[in-house]
Amino acid sequence: MNGGHALPSSSAWPAVFLILGAGVVSAFQVGKAPLALSAVQDELGLSLATASWLNSAFALIGAVAGAPIGLAVDRIGAKRMAVAGLLLMAAGSALGAVASGPAVLLGTRVIEGLGFLGLIVAAPVMVVAVAPLEIRDRAMALWASFMPVGMTIVLLAAPLLSLLTWRGFWTLNAVILFGYAALLALTLELPPSRRDRHPPIRQDIGSALRAPGPWILGGLFAAFATGFFALFGFLPSYLSERLGIGLEAASLLSAAAIAASGLGNLACGQLLARGARPVRLLAASFGILAICGAGAFAAPVPGAAVVALCVVFAFASGLVPVVIFFSAPLYAPTPALVGATLGFAMQGNNVGLLLGPAASGAIAAAFGWPAVSLLIAAICLLAALPIVAYRVFGRRRSGQGAGGPAGAFGGAVRKPSGAGSEALGLGRRSGAPGCRR
Repeated sequence: MNGGHALPSSSAWPAVFLILGAGVVSAFQVGKAPLALSAVQDELGLSLATASWLNSAFALIGAVAGAPIGLAVDRIGAKRMAVAGLLLMAAGSALGAVASGPAVLLGTRVIEGLGFLGLIVAAPVMVVAVAPLEIRDRAMALWASFMPVGMTIVLLAAPLLSLLTWRGFWTLNAVILFGYAALLALTLELPPSRRDRHPPIRQDIGSALRAPGPWILGGLFAAFATGFFALFGFLPSYLSERLGIGLEAASLLSAAAIAASGLGNLACGQLLARGARPVRLLAASFGILAICGAGAFAAPVPGAAVVALCVVFAFASGLVPVVIFFSAPLYAPTPALVGATLGFAMQGNNVGLLLGPAASGAIAAAFGWPAVSLLIAAICLLAALPIVAYRVFGRRRSGQGAGGPAGAFGGAVRKPSGAGSEALGLGRRSGAPGCRR
């Protein structure tokens, strides 16, 4: 990621919100699938296990192509990649609206997923380009809220689904995406960046593959996303069945729960700025996810408690993405590989988006919803492995002092040094408390 001069704070926030908007309309494409799941099942005659791939197919390309796309961002430009991603999602949604069968519809979801990956890898680079150092932590925490904000908005739009049908809803999303692509292309101005020569992508991917940092962040994101989408990939349908309410009412309750994740994002940004230890935030988050995920699917739990557990689950889940985005420049093997490291992290996210709904749908279809609680508990237990690796690697980087954030992950509270923390500009501000392990 090539550096440039960030905008003044007064003009940076409008640009940050414009970038956030691109993420929000992209998250619509994630949220529209669980919202329309029942309608698609009824029209196309799909089983729950098959319909779950409406969520999972979206992540298919991203599960294998995150790192190459992360490297491509630096070579073709973050803004070009973001606009191309929006256009790809628009094309996929438009084609999905006229899909004649499940195979074609799932194919269009793959196209949407490729565009989504390009946008969410490019967007943090654009945030860093426009945000000066003194607001960068808050800007990145705000960016991390794009998923819950987008999913909340699209679930609140549930009444439109009855009015437009799911095909009309897909068409509406295509129009929104095309419009936002034009808005971003015409109005977002990024500071000029250096034009460095890059080694071949294959060489950079090899360097990233041999380094532990990208794998650790990718593992964390995979565990998080698998557990999150195992629950929220079916939440409207599940709440409708569990509470005996209509899909619109269930979608509104789901939106309220998912909105709590955005509050978790913002809270995590504040905690990190105040010196909270990232590894403790990760451990607390996954512990709460295990407890609330198990309770949400437990048969004896009353309906009101199920909704409350989903809200707490969502809030706790909001901590994980912020820690990962915060850590990307710190865990990248070199400053030049921050893009690849972000790509690895998002690749893990897409692995989770691929596996979570598919596994949850298959388990629910075979054994009933209560069995999904075991899946979420197992995922959170396995998350202990990347959390431990995160701590160990952070200590080692602090001890080496090479490109590593001594203040962010060492025991002392001091400003980090080294190019690694400057690559995304997430090093602590002078005079601000560092994050400790």
